[in-house]
Amino acid sequence: MRASLPAVRNLGILAHVDAGKTTITERILYVTGTTYKRGEVHAGTTVTDFDPQERARGITIFAAAVSCDWDGYRINLIDTPGHVDFSGEVERSLRVLDGAVAVFDAVAGVEPQSEAVWRQADRHGVPRIAFVNKLDRAGADLDTAVASIRRRLHPVPLVVQLPIGRESDFTGVVDLLRMRALTWPDGCPAVREGPVSDELVDEARRRRRQLEEAVAELHPGALEEFCAQGTVSARTLSGALRDVTRSGDGLVVLCGSAYKNRGIEPLLDAVTAYLPSPLDVPPVRGIQDGVARERPADPAAPFAALVFKVAATATGRLAYLRVYSGTVRKGTVVWDASAGRTERIARLLRVQADRHSEVDVAVAGDIVAVTGPKAARVGTTLCDPGDPLVLEPPTAADPVVSVAVETRRSADTGRLAAALASLTEEDPSLVVRSDPETGQTVLSGLGELHLEVAVEKIRRAWNLEVAAGRPEVAYRETVVRGVTGLMYRHVKQDGGAGQFAHVVLDVEPADGGFLFRSAVVGGRVPREYIRAVEAGCRDALAEGPLGGHPVTGLRVTLTDGATHQKDSSEMAFRTAGRLGLREALRASEMRLLEPVAEVAVTVAEDAVGAVLGDLAARRGHVVDSAVRAGTANVTATVPLAELFGYASRLRSRTQGRGVFTARPAGYALAPEAGAGD
Repeated sequence: MRASLPAVRNLGILAHVDAGKTTITERILYVTGTTYKRGEVHAGTTVTDFDPQERARGITIFAAAVSCDWDGYRINLIDTPGHVDFSGEVERSLRVLDGAVAVFDAVAGVEPQSEAVWRQADRHGVPRIAFVNKLDRAGADLDTAVASIRRRLHPVPLVVQLPIGRESDFTGVVDLLRMRALTWPDGCPAVREGPVSDELVDEARRRRRQLEEAVAELHPGALEEFCAQGTVSARTLSGALRDVTRSGDGLVVLCGSAYKNRGIEPLLDAVTAYLPSPLDVPPVRGIQDGVARERPADPAAPFAALVFKVAATATGRLAYLRVYSGTVRKGTVVWDASAGRTERIARLLRVQADRHSEVDVAVAGDIVAVTGPKAARVGTTLCDPGDPLVLEPPTAADPVVSVAVETRRSADTGRLAAALASLTEEDPSLVVRSDPETGQTVLSGLGELHLEVAVEKIRRAWNLEVAAGRPEVAYRETVVRGVTGLMYRHVKQDGGAGQFAHVVLDVEPADGGFLFRSAVVGGRVPREYIRAVEAGCRDALAEGPLGGHPVTGLRVTLTDGATHQKDSSEMAFRTAGRLGLREALRASEMRLLEPVAEVAVTVAEDAVGAVLGDLAARRGHVVDSAVRAGTANVTATVPLAELFGYASRLRSRTQGRGVFTARPAGYALAPEAGAGD
């Protein structure tokens, strides 16, 4: 069955690791009749965590797409990873989604990676609803979780349900819009609906009133009805919730226990009622002949699709597409706008995690996989050859950790190069380079686990014996005290036209990355040469004077210069900019920057002292500490280089009861050589 565009929902499940994303996805597939047996993460039987490493580690590593039908709607769903090392998968998924369900643990509330993925969704403007999961656990409390959402993420939470029972006695919810009780008794596979019990009716009315007042503050239509009648009807309330969700002014909050199969049907109803269809989001924007253009989500418009995932499978190479406009059929010839070549769509596949079913056509709003395009990479635009358009690709974070990789047999060197090329094609946040000093092949990624998974994939998928060195972090260099008036003259004469460029540079510290400006007066350096100087300065940032690390945090001002009537050129001034800035950096006071991470540690209260002492030994700075119900939560910033092996160290210091998560927190000045000796 093909759903019409208004009945399509493209959404992702976002959350911190272990908040229950994959379990929710499994229950959605079961409730919608897509699967006939509930998959369990602990048993390794889930649909979306199909990779052997995912099942062995019990976490989602790769974003997996599935589709299902619910009440006449077609739901294309992407289960995203929750571990910070795989945030690139989340970024690529959010680029093509129209909405999302943010999942929160009813005990922990907003956790570090919950906040990180929330900010990612903010950047992409993705409307969200929230699902507070695990209400059956000891210590679970909906109000506390909602308070942490308001405090840390700053939306306006609009709670539309009231839990029935607490912790292990949680059996259902009260739907505050319809004022009906929805329960899932033990052993009952389907939801039961009935009147609100006498014990809860007063509390339900109070919370319904709070919901009406909160929505009336955000929505003019609801406010008008509230002022005129003193209340807001369920129909008006539902329409207002849809509007504020899609505008981002409010956050609809639902609750349940996915593991106990409670709350999934209302969640699906909320997805179809409040999250947008492809028609409800702004038209996709792209570049055509240097001019910004829009494409509507219309099957009759020219075809345009974005590749957001590439995967090598046993049956061949798959490119996952979000079709934004137009129609594509099996056998269609399309234009690869990134590679500048035509490609043929050999097969169109409806995706169900690692299983696929062939289809003949895909239209605007669809998420499908295709075979055929050989040059397509993540971020590639496939479009109508007669009406080309380049869509904005997903961004890739800079890698922060590196390992040297090599094969145990020299005869496998070529196969290792092919395996690494395949890895970086599938995951652009992995970077491969050759160390110029040692000749080693270096693999860089977003974290220790990210690299562990990549190396293990080489071993399994390519059957290669690979050795990996100790992880190393990606340092940066920055200017602490700059120089003024540094003159550099580039003169080269080797027969024929020569090269001449004279520049005067000021270098000073600055917040952020690299800033360049010109203060040249009187036209002493023509405008085109000024641009060449800036390009040369950017070239010089690749290697700093301290250790060859990239340079950041500086402002360069071109204050003066001189040209030669015949020998000056853009190339000469680019060379002068590069070499002049290198000389200026050598004359400046430079410091190393090291990557730091925000670490959230959860331990038993009696182990706090040991954890704090270990963090201090790792140069950690504690920023927050709280104890609740015998459990301590410690948040600290720690240099990334000090976190290697921390997981096993934490387990040994806490008798296996401590857990931690880490997320990038930028860069900080590294201690000077000899400090603390």
